[in-house]
Amino acid sequence: MYNIAVLGGDGIGPEVVEATITILDKLPIEFNYTYADCGDACKEKTGVALPDETIEIAKKSDAVLFGAAGETAADVIVRLRRELETFVNLRPVKSLEPDKYGDIDFMIVRENTEDLYIGDEELTPEGAIARKKITKKASDKICDYAFKYAKDTGRTQVTCVHKANVLKLSDGLFKEEFYKIAENYPDIDVNDFYVDATAMYLITNPLDFQVIVTTNLYGDILSDEGAGLVGGLGMIPSANIGDNNGLFEPVHGSAPDIAGQGIADPAATILSACMMLDYLGENEQARRVENTLIDVIREGVNVTPDLGGEATTQQMAEYIASKL
Repeated sequence: MYNIAVLGGDGIGPEVVEATITILDKLPIEFNYTYADCGDACKEKTGVALPDETIEIAKKSDAVLFGAAGETAADVIVRLRRELETFVNLRPVKSLEPDKYGDIDFMIVRENTEDLYIGDEELTPEGAIARKKITKKASDKICDYAFKYAKDTGRTQVTCVHKANVLKLSDGLFKEEFYKIAENYPDIDVNDFYVDATAMYLITNPLDFQVIVTTNLYGDILSDEGAGLVGGLGMIPSANIGDNNGLFEPVHGSAPDIAGQGIADPAATILSACMMLDYLGENEQARRVENTLIDVIREGVNVTPDLGGEATTQQMAEYIASKL
């Protein structure tokens, strides 16, 4: 039995999480769900966006399934990643409808603990200053993870994305450590691009990429661009992985404009659950769910409006569950 911490979060988060649990409950796996509070409403009610109790529940779980972060995202999901010491953020960009978007399939491996996202900011008489932190230790760790991921998944190329021509010390260090780690993986082809050039190449030549490893901010931005290549944020899952914890969440936000209407696309959360299953070693069940979801999306009938159907979030999940 796996103990899963369930954090619905804000907006459509609880809706897409409950839809996903409907599917997980159809699998021949026993899950014990512990629900914990966090987010905007939690802060309004208790004064704290991420209670200590929620952090403890997350730390003691086998995995965390998270819905969506609202205005308190920095206090919730960013802090939770840090508390769980999840140093890598995996964001797959894969077309579930190759006939429509092309056969795109690459992984963005994003460093999850440093960069501008450490939140080291201060006001000055002139305006504000934000400090960017890049260390050898974190750079080595994320680059090594990217190469291991490529090797384990049968991929043959890893691309480093940076801006070392301008940020010579910080991004320069990241690029330097990348090539040092690459020496340990002679069978993997390597290259590197500036982040602005990469933004263009993802649009013009997305099939050229297999694994991208990059820093926190660039990974966040490029993964949203990648989502645009394969149907939008509603199609992109993510995994936050550390040495002892795993946190799984859709890339999309809380979408307050459609919250409570029952029309939110659950695909990204379902795919995040597939990544959770892989993390737990349940690879066969992960592929069952993923392949069934893909079949349903390609049928284009029992899906939410953004995918061309008229189903509600829960109806789509129940249909997928019925086909398992």
